Amino acid sequence: VQLQASGGGLVQAGGSLRLSCAASGRTFSSRTMGWFRQAPGKGREFVGCTWSGFTYYADSVKGRFTVSRDNAENTVYLQMNSLKPEDTAVYYCAAARSGIGVYQYYYEYDYWGQGTLVTVSS
Repeated sequence: VQLQASGGGLVQAGGSLRLSCAASGRTFSSRTMGWFRQAPGKGREFVGCTWSGFTYYADSVKGRFTVSRDNAENTVYLQMNSLKPEDTAVYYCAAARSGIGVYQYYYEYDYWGQGTLVTVSS
């Protein structure tokens, strides 16, 4: 089982990026899929998650970020708009341990991608 995150890079403040997370080895269509981020010197922070057509976001990204998924492609996306320098972090995708619903704590996830770096310049 593998989650492969991609799409990170360097962008100016106010710009946009779209991250992708491709799952292989099994399907996660019945699980909540989430995105987390970790800035230098800080802990892993919940960004958003999606399940059964629903989404939930951290207040810090609400209205700017959108999580979506394509179950046919076994891929989850994170569209990031109006990026700010404080969004600079390594972004991780993850699959929840079981069930569906709002999962916003790292210990509720048991499969993790390798992370992709997003750098927002001012």
